[in-house]
Amino acid sequence: MSTSVIPDRPRSTRTQQRYERTRPVWLIVSVLIAVEIISAFETSMMYAALPTFTEIFNTDASAVGWSVTAFLLVAAASAAVCGRLGDMYGRERVLIIVLICAAVGSIVSMAFGTLWGVILGRAIQGVAGAILPLCIGLAREHLPAKKVPMAVALIAGSAVAAGAASLLVAGLIIDLGDWRYMFVVTAVYAIGCVVLVEAVLPWRHRDTERQQVDFVGAIGLAIAVTAILLALTQGKSWGWGDPRVLGLLVAGIAIFAWWVRWELGRKSPIINLRLLAERNVAATMLATVALGIGPIGVTTMLIPIIMQTPTTAPFGLGLSATHAGMLSFVGAMIGMLFTPLAGKIATALGARSSLLLGTTVFMIACASFFLFHGSVVGMTALVVAVSVATAFAYTALPNLLVEFVPEHNTSEITGSQSVVRTAAMAIGTSITTVLLATLVVPGTSTPTVAALGAVCALLVVMCAITIVLTLSIKYQKN
Repeated sequence: MSTSVIPDRPRSTRTQQRYERTRPVWLIVSVLIAVEIISAFETSMMYAALPTFTEIFNTDASAVGWSVTAFLLVAAASAAVCGRLGDMYGRERVLIIVLICAAVGSIVSMAFGTLWGVILGRAIQGVAGAILPLCIGLAREHLPAKKVPMAVALIAGSAVAAGAASLLVAGLIIDLGDWRYMFVVTAVYAIGCVVLVEAVLPWRHRDTERQQVDFVGAIGLAIAVTAILLALTQGKSWGWGDPRVLGLLVAGIAIFAWWVRWELGRKSPIINLRLLAERNVAATMLATVALGIGPIGVTTMLIPIIMQTPTTAPFGLGLSATHAGMLSFVGAMIGMLFTPLAGKIATALGARSSLLLGTTVFMIACASFFLFHGSVVGMTALVVAVSVATAFAYTALPNLLVEFVPEHNTSEITGSQSVVRTAAMAIGTSITTVLLATLVVPGTSTPTVAALGAVCALLVVMCAITIVLTLSIKYQKN
């Protein structure tokens, strides 16, 4: 009598199991939102710590400000470069590397205990600027097409809410404990996100052949973006006529011009510039610029100025920083509640409709700053309106690109959009600073009502330009 033995099927290795996972939509979206929160938190948390760092390290505001500048410079460059690398070699892999860098940066900032140690750590943390485009790419990669607009809306909207919440959380940590605990929280959270990405998210094999990385293009883009943004962000403190500012601008623009020519000649460029020549993509990018120079970039700066300026000035409500911060936080949370609505509109009517609605609310709110700058109730209502408009804009802009670019270019193009938005916001805040510093009460540095009117006019014009650009988009989904 013979006995036949059925061989056991080989078990999947842990690595293979990543590619065999199936996860419900809600779980994938929840993980992506949780991961994006660390990027938004790290971006904004330092604003609450700047006064404390000035006192602790016994230095001036310009030196402490480098803890913000270093992060933003690296974040802008990494958004485009890491987005492209994610499209090429796997967004999950690149996202884990980015999260590890965020954790390392937090540890460096905490361990050194000096201002320059904090700045170095913040520069390393800046790689987290690539998280949003990677998460948007993963949403499009793993979700059914009809679920993508809502997912993108929730991910982008969570970034807005987390940015506002970070000011409150960081402030509480500093008031109740030691500033180092801020970095303990971000390090632990980033490590937790690594576990989520590795153990929960489904992974996908790269279907396309691995292409050679355009390292020259990546380095050139990083240098050009860093030089231009450094000039824009430091123009106020160094002076716009300072040789350092002018030199950085000239060098950055020259390197960028060379980079464009280089990229157009590559078979596998770090950024596919030919995508930007497509009408709808170009209009979306220009709308991003207009909103960045306008309300997205300026309202976060203008609202605290109006709220905290003493009532003895030509305009101002005389609120404390805590009171003003709480109003901004509540407004951001209300704006977050409108994120699902923005996603539903984008799903049903297209992201163009969502952007038009958000920009219209922006325009009304920006014009109303001039009318209600003396009313606490009026300004509170405007804070809510701006938060709602921001939720619509932040969800509509990436969704428009998702509608018009191929899936394998998603993280690359949304990363480029992050770079464009960051540069535009720097330009907008610089223009606003010049207007507020030029139109002042004679013999003082106090801005006049005319200065506020000039800023409001700038915002309204940028909103009008955005509406025209949005209407020029010929709507069609991929």
